[in-house]
Amino acid sequence: MRLEHLAHLLVIAKDLDATRDWYADVLGLTEGPHPDFGVPVHWMYLDGQDVVHIGQAPAEEEFGAVGDKEVIARGGRPIHHVAFHATGLAEMKDHLIAKGIEFIEQQASGQDLYQLFLQDPNGVTIEINFDAIEAEEMTAAKLALRLR
Repeated sequence: MRLEHLAHLLVIAKDLDATRDWYADVLGLTEGPHPDFGVPVHWMYLDGQDVVHIGQAPAEEEFGAVGDKEVIARGGRPIHHVAFHATGLAEMKDHLIAKGIEFIEQQASGQDLYQLFLQDPNGVTIEINFDAIEAEEMTAAKLALRLR
């Protein structure tokens, strides 16, 4: 027996539609079909595959802090972060800056990766990995994220 791949992640959202819009506007995912669960949900797709499911949180649900680079570096709880691989590092940075999205950069130690970290509206830390060759002229801190 072995696992083959991660099928999707479920984000429980304070604001269902705002969270859907964030994943579309910031990460470029597209909304797609989903089964009728009898409750409001959004399924977000990447290259024809549903990868992020969004469900409505109960009104009393507590959420992690969302905000500055210090909060992003700390990561979410109990899941520290969710990672995507991408291309177009310069375009992504320009896109995030244009949208006013706070992010931190990291050159992954011992890996051929350059990383961006940001948060969705619910405090979920998102890691976006780029091949380091895209960052030849860029410098960033090493180990910008903390596990505590």
